Amino acid sequence: MIDIAQVAVSSATIHFDKLYSYEIPSHLKPAVHIGSMVLVPFGKGNRCRMAIVLGVQQQEESVASKFKSLLDVAPEESILTRELLDIVGFLKERTFCTWYDAVKAVIPYGAQYKAVEQEGRMMLQKQLTAYTETQYILAKPLPEKPKPGHKQLLAQSILQYGAQTAKVLADMGVSRAVLENLCEKGYLEKQQVPRKITPKFSASPIDLQLSYEQQQVYDQLKKQLDGEAHAALLHGVTASGKTILFIKLLQETLRQGKQALVLVPEIGLTPQMVQKLSAFFGEKVAVQHSALNHTERLLQWIDIQKGKASIVVGTRSAVFAPLDNIGLIIIDEEHEKTYHSESSPRYKAHDIAKLRAASHGALLLLASATPSIESYYAAQHGKYQLYELTQRYSRQQLPKVDIIDMRQELQQGNTSQLSNALRVQIAENLARGEQSILLLNRRGYQTVAMCTQCAEVIKCTSCSVPMVYHKAQEKLLCHYCGKVLSPVPTLCPCCGGTLRYTGFGTQRIEEELTQTFPQARVLRMDQDSTAKKDAHEILFKQFAAGEYDILLGTQMVAKGLDFPKVSLVGVLGIDQMLFAQGFRACETVFSLITQVVGRAGRSDLPGRAIIQTMDSQNTVLQLAAKQDYKTFYQQEIAFRKFSLYPPFCSICMVLFTGEKEAAVAQAAAGFGRILAKEAEKAPHIPLRVLGPAPLHIAMVKNQYRYKLTIKCREDNSFRQLMEQVLQLYADHGLSAKATVSLDLHSDADL
Repeated sequence: MIDIAQVAVSSATIHFDKLYSYEIPSHLKPAVHIGSMVLVPFGKGNRCRMAIVLGVQQQEESVASKFKSLLDVAPEESILTRELLDIVGFLKERTFCTWYDAVKAVIPYGAQYKAVEQEGRMMLQKQLTAYTETQYILAKPLPEKPKPGHKQLLAQSILQYGAQTAKVLADMGVSRAVLENLCEKGYLEKQQVPRKITPKFSASPIDLQLSYEQQQVYDQLKKQLDGEAHAALLHGVTASGKTILFIKLLQETLRQGKQALVLVPEIGLTPQMVQKLSAFFGEKVAVQHSALNHTERLLQWIDIQKGKASIVVGTRSAVFAPLDNIGLIIIDEEHEKTYHSESSPRYKAHDIAKLRAASHGALLLLASATPSIESYYAAQHGKYQLYELTQRYSRQQLPKVDIIDMRQELQQGNTSQLSNALRVQIAENLARGEQSILLLNRRGYQTVAMCTQCAEVIKCTSCSVPMVYHKAQEKLLCHYCGKVLSPVPTLCPCCGGTLRYTGFGTQRIEEELTQTFPQARVLRMDQDSTAKKDAHEILFKQFAAGEYDILLGTQMVAKGLDFPKVSLVGVLGIDQMLFAQGFRACETVFSLITQVVGRAGRSDLPGRAIIQTMDSQNTVLQLAAKQDYKTFYQQEIAFRKFSLYPPFCSICMVLFTGEKEAAVAQAAAGFGRILAKEAEKAPHIPLRVLGPAPLHIAMVKNQYRYKLTIKCREDNSFRQLMEQVLQLYADHGLSAKATVSLDLHSDADL
C-alpha cells in the first residue's frame, strides 16, 4: 500500500479548485499530516507550488505510477491546528474562495513558505527568518594608545551600560562601520537576541472605578465567562466607559487562565487600545494588523502561538490569531464595515468570531454606540443578550449640537467651506487653549476638474472616476488605482477649453484653516498624511500631547479616540455621503456623525458640535445630532422590512470583471440565465435577482465591473445552488469572458 496526500494547491482558480492527489515518499511520511504545508509539482511543466494537506488515504501499490510525489514538507511546527483547518473549511464553504485563499487568510505572510533549490532539489524555506536581531556588547575597554576616535569612545560610553542594537547606536551617532571595526579588533562582540515588538508609546492605567450602571452590566457579563458559548451586544452612548468594562472582563478572563481577542475596526485605533491594555497587562498583549511589517507580524504570531501572549489586539485579520484557550472575544465598534473583507476570502470577522467562540466556549461581546441594524435586530430577538449604557462616564453631558444650513451661508455671501458659526467656535476654542476636531471624508484639494466649454470631466484612464487635485504634490491622483497626472492640466484635452477645478477636500480645508487662523497649529490626517509606518500612532500621540490645536481628517478621526482637551467637533461635506447609493447610506451617516460628535466633551470640558449641511431638516442628521439611536433604528428597520433588505434577507453580490466590457456584460447575463434555470428546479429556495448592471464605478484598473444582486436566504440550500451555477458557468465557457466572484456580505451599491 502507498500513502496518498490530498492537497489544495496555491494559485488555483475557483473553477479548478479541487483536491489533487500526490504520493507521499517514504522519507517524508513521518512529517506529513493533515494540515501540513507541502511543496508539489503541478501541471504539465511540473512547476513547484505550495499546497496544504487536507486528507491522507492509502492506495494499492499497483496505481503508484498514476501519482506524482510530494517534493518537500514544512516542519511540524507549521501544521495548521484542527481549529484552523475548520476555519479554512468554513471560509471555503461560506465565501466561495479557493482552498488556498482560505489558508492564506489564517496564517500571516511571514509564516508561509517559498520554494528554493538546494543541492539540486526543490525544498521549502521560510519567507522570513529574521526572528532575532544583533546587539553589540562591550568585550573589553578601549586602549589609551593608539588614541581611540571620537565615535569609538562614544560607542564605549553607550555600551558600558549594556547591550544595544545597531539602530539605537546609529540614532546616537555611531555608525555600523565603526561598530564592525571595533568587533574586528575584539573590543566589541555581537550577540543574537529575540526580536521584540513594543508599543511606541506607553500609557498610565486608567481608573477602573465602575459607575452603578457599569457595575450592573459588568456583573451580568462576568456570569457569561462560564465556559459556555455566549453572545452579547453592548450598546453604550459615546464616552460611556466601554473600555473600562473591557479591561475588567479581560482581567477576569486571564484570572481564569484563559486568553482573549480584542478587535478594532481600523489600524489607527490599534495604538490607543494597545496602550490602554498594556498599562494593565504588559507583555501579555500582542498585536496583529496589516501595518506591521512581515517580520513584526510573524514575531507577534509566534509569541501568540507559543503562549507568550494572552491578549491579542488587532484589526479584522486578528480574528485568526492562533490562540488555543479563548475565553473572551471583543469586537469594538462592531458596526464598522471594515470588519468585512472586500478581497478573497470575503469573510466577515463577526462570523469567524462566532465560530471560534462556539468552539472554545467563550463570550463574544459586540460593542458600539451605534450598533449595526442587523446586530441590534438580533439582540431585540434574543440571538444576542442586550446590555445598555445610557449615561456617559462620570455623568458628563452629551455635546450640544447645532445644524448649520449652508444654503443660508451662501445667501449671506459666505462662499467659504467653514460656516460663520464654526469659525467663531474655533476662534473661541483657540483663545481658551482647547482643541477641535473637524471631519471631512474627502482627501485631496479639489475633487473635480471640468471643462468650462464642453463640460468634460478629467477622469482616470484606467478607472471610471474623476481624478482628484492634490495641491501639495501638484498632481491629479486617482484614488482607486493610484495613477498620477502631472503637471496638472489647465486646458481640456478634448476641446482645448479652460478647466475649472471645483469641490473641496482635506488639503483645501487645511489651507483655509491656516489662512483664517494663522496662529493655529493644524494637523491633517488622511490617507496621504498617514502613509508612513506608525504614522497614526505618532500623530495621535502628538495631538494628545497638545502639539496641535485642530485635528482635521477623514473618518479615521471620527471614532474610538479619547482626547480630554477636545471640546469642539465640526462635520463638513456630509451631504455627499447622505445621498450616496446603497441601502446602508443613512446608517453610515448616522453612525459617523454620532461617533465623531462623541469625541467632544469627554472630560471636564463641555462638548459642542456643528454639523454643516445643505439639508438641515434631514431626519437622519436631526437624530444623529440628538444621539437618538433607538428612534433611528425604528425608522431604519421599518424601511429595511418594507424594501426587503438585511436583516430580513441576505444579499449576495455576484461580481464580474474583465478587460472587455461587452464580454463582461455577456458573462453576467449568461450567469443570470443559468441561475434562473437552476432556480426553477429548486422552488423551495427563496431569492430575487436584480441585474445584471454595471457597478456604480464601472471600471477600476482597466477592469470593467458588472454585478448581479441576489436577495436570498443564506443557508446550505442557497450555497449549494450557487456552487452548481458556478460550475455550469465554467462549463459553458463563460469564465473565459469574465472572472466571477461572490460576496455574501455585500454592502456594495445597489
